[in-house]
Amino acid sequence: MLDNLKKYNVILASNSPRRKELLAGLGVDYEVRTLPDIDESYPDNLQGAEIPLYIAKEKADAYVAMMHPGELMITADTIVWLDGQVLGKPADREDAVRMLRAMSGRTHEVFTGVCITTAEWQRSFAAQTEVRFATLSEAEIAYYVDTFQPMDKAGAYGVQEWIGFIGVENISGSYYNIMGLPVQKLYRELLKV
Repeated sequence: MLDNLKKYNVILASNSPRRKELLAGLGVDYEVRTLPDIDESYPDNLQGAEIPLYIAKEKADAYVAMMHPGELMITADTIVWLDGQVLGKPADREDAVRMLRAMSGRTHEVFTGVCITTAEWQRSFAAQTEVRFATLSEAEIAYYVDTFQPMDKAGAYGVQEWIGFIGVENISGSYYNIMGLPVQKLYRELLKV
């Protein structure tokens, strides 16, 4: 369906296995290109969707010098937003437990910023999904943190994992956005290329 992309060498600038899987699910041929230690800091005055949008653009800008004509690069960043605060990737086990406790029995937002860049132009957009967690017991939180890999995930959880099966009561918005790539919105944007 995305025959318009055949004129491009599509690059996914991400090591995320979930983003790789989701982009492949769109039927897009792509290669992965990553740089180590890209700065993911952002100005303190940014709120909600502005944060991952800013970081996705900064990631894209870090790659621009390496891009060749005919390449189209996709960068993305995802955050969990609760009580006006970012819940990023946990620093350690205790941080993961703290985040899951904070979200237990509550609704949080997941924002993903996506940037599509070529040598000639750049477009970006953000997606928002509301996620309602059931009340999680201490045993459930400990089991998840100790059994799965929450350390590489914003908000210390993967919706596609056990915690999502037992903990997510309601989702308003894109499920795939929670996984790190709002593929429906990305598809619509790629159709415009």
